[in-house]
Amino acid sequence: MFVVLVTAGWLSSRAEPKPDVYEQELSAWARVRVEGERLPAPNTSPARMADFFAGLSRAQQQRLAERYPLVVGNLAGAPVQLRYEANRHALTAAMEAERARMTDERLSPAGQQEAGRRMHRFESMLAEGRQILAFDPTGRGRAAEVIGDLESADRISVIVPGVDTGLLNFERTARKYTAPVGMAEALYNEQRAVGGESTAVIAWADYDAPPSIAMSAATAELATAGADRLVAAVGALPGESEVALFCHSYGSVVCGVAAPELPERVSDIAVAGSPGMRASGVGDLETSAQVWAIRAEDDWIEDVPHLEIGPIGFGQDPVTPSFGARLLDAGGAEGHSGYFSPGEASLTNLARVGTGAVDDVTCAPGVRSCAPVDPCAVHAT
Repeated sequence: MFVVLVTAGWLSSRAEPKPDVYEQELSAWARVRVEGERLPAPNTSPARMADFFAGLSRAQQQRLAERYPLVVGNLAGAPVQLRYEANRHALTAAMEAERARMTDERLSPAGQQEAGRRMHRFESMLAEGRQILAFDPTGRGRAAEVIGDLESADRISVIVPGVDTGLLNFERTARKYTAPVGMAEALYNEQRAVGGESTAVIAWADYDAPPSIAMSAATAELATAGADRLVAAVGALPGESEVALFCHSYGSVVCGVAAPELPERVSDIAVAGSPGMRASGVGDLETSAQVWAIRAEDDWIEDVPHLEIGPIGFGQDPVTPSFGARLLDAGGAEGHSGYFSPGEASLTNLARVGTGAVDDVTCAPGVRSCAPVDPCAVHAT
């Protein structure tokens, strides 16, 4: 009975869990000095972090990236190119670790198989030309990838995905455009097609998304933690270009919670297939950004109860007229995950929001006007 209770988590064993590889690097980072000075804490503000790295030589920066890749690769405020380099080091180490686990006889066949899947995912992320802005292999894992030139882009789009997101489904071969990387690639290509020549898109799966079958998928607890990470990530983006957030499913809860703290450079927040934003209306979001909403006709999210009782539920449906969002046409988008499929009106409309061509969007059926050139969205009666 004791063994059963320990296994189930009702009792804890006396043995402390071994620190994971990221925790080990963080611990080592805290002990390091450069020219007699301690390294800045990972939660240092992006501006101060940028000043720290600006004071280092290129050789010093590279040494830190090589020795502490998981730390440097995830530091808000560190130079973008250095983060790409650091994450290549971290991915290489993680890939080799999973390769070894594939033949580790201490693992079950299922464990060895999962190690193989992770190894192949990391191998794919190491492909030439890929720009990994954040990477953490611990647990289900987190990552962010940039499509385009983040430092020179006139406008930046950030895709915030929903439940079940982790490293193993950060990208997909089948149903490519339902995964964060596929969404980002489709949005980037469509933005260029509608005239957004100088844009960059980030597939931002850098928060702990809940599993779809867990109770946490019905509460805002993980969204609150994710919102803090999103605010920090947007605050650390280089330059002064405008930023648009594209928040799918549970990702719209993250964006809703983050909205009041987002920097003013965030010009637009678009939610697709949203269960709610932890708000009763746009005014509750306390943001200067334009808020857009889109939902496919056959998206099952429509049947989710829109309520908020303590930590449970996400509030008003963003596509209801009383919420006050500008409602976009989803066209023929299919189901809950078809909004970023190439050729669909939903993708074109989202791309126009991301490029700033908002006067060219098409509105949802029954909406006479949704472009900001008008005082507000006008619903047909």
